[in-house]
Amino acid sequence: MENNKQHKKERLSLATVKRLPTYLRYLKSMEGKCEYISSVTIAEAMNLSAIQVKKDIAAVSSVEGKPKLGFVLKDIVADMEKLLGYNNMKAAVLVGAGKLGTTYLSYTGFSKYGITIAAAFDQNQYLWNSEINGIKVYPMDKLKSFVRDNDIKMGIITVHKDDAQGVCDKLVDAGIRGIVNFAPTHLIVPDGVELQNEDIAVTLVVLSYKLQNLMDNDNNN
Repeated sequence: MENNKQHKKERLSLATVKRLPTYLRYLKSMEGKCEYISSVTIAEAMNLSAIQVKKDIAAVSSVEGKPKLGFVLKDIVADMEKLLGYNNMKAAVLVGAGKLGTTYLSYTGFSKYGITIAAAFDQNQYLWNSEINGIKVYPMDKLKSFVRDNDIKMGIITVHKDDAQGVCDKLVDAGIRGIVNFAPTHLIVPDGVELQNEDIAVTLVVLSYKLQNLMDNDNNN
């Protein structure tokens, strides 16, 4: 069974992975309200098709739905949390303790997703040794030793776009294997390092495009 789950995990599409946290938020909100939940109920709550929901659940869980009842809620929640590593806390470092960085350092919900920010780093000496939400801010020259001493593999970039590639290079040199980049610029990473770009401008452009399609459809009806 374990080998089967591992096989499924390797074949997950990025689109499915992105939907899983949303599934989990909804499913956990239903805990205590029901023992079973159907794909139709999930689909209606998340504005997806029941077929898509069934495919996603089949890709991440060995739980089979029961006729007229659906899936055992606690079992699919447990399988999703295990797959995403929510039960194994992963430490991350954040570089850039300015306004954007402070926003993420102040967020208390990362632990729900199995992530904790162990430390922040910044080149501004006036921020050194300060704490934001209990997270200490260190000078950049402490980054490499901190990452290696604490075996940290995840980094978050919240610096100005002109500084982002340099920060990225320092994270990689320190041993970081996964980077989330909030700077609005293209970064280059070597093989063996995963890069996730989160650009609000791109998100807004996609939303604008979808909105225009909705308006065009309204005008054509």
